Amino acid sequence: MSIASTLIWIINLIASVLILLIVLNWIFSIFLDYYNPARRFVDRIVEPMIMPIRRVVPLIGMFDISYIVLILMIYALQAALIRVISIFAF
Repeated sequence: MSIASTLIWIINLIASVLILLIVLNWIFSIFLDYYNPARRFVDRIVEPMIMPIRRVVPLIGMFDISYIVLILMIYALQAALIRVISIFAF
C-alpha cells in the first residue's frame, strides 16, 4: 500500500467518524438527557465544530441546519484533500 492510498484511507476514516459523531449528537440531543455521559462526550467533540457554523447559518423556522452544513463541509474537505494527494502522488 502506497503512502497516498494510506493517507486517503485515513482521511476517509476521519471523515466517516466525524459524520457518525455528528449524527449521534443529533440523535442524542433528541432522546437523551443533557447530563447523560454519552451525550456529553459526543457534545464535547462536535460542539466546537458546530458553534462557528451556528453563528453564520440562521435557523430555518425552528430547524437547525448547521449539522447538515458541517457534514457537507466535511465531504468537500475530504474530496479536496483526496484530490491534492492524488495529484502529488502520481
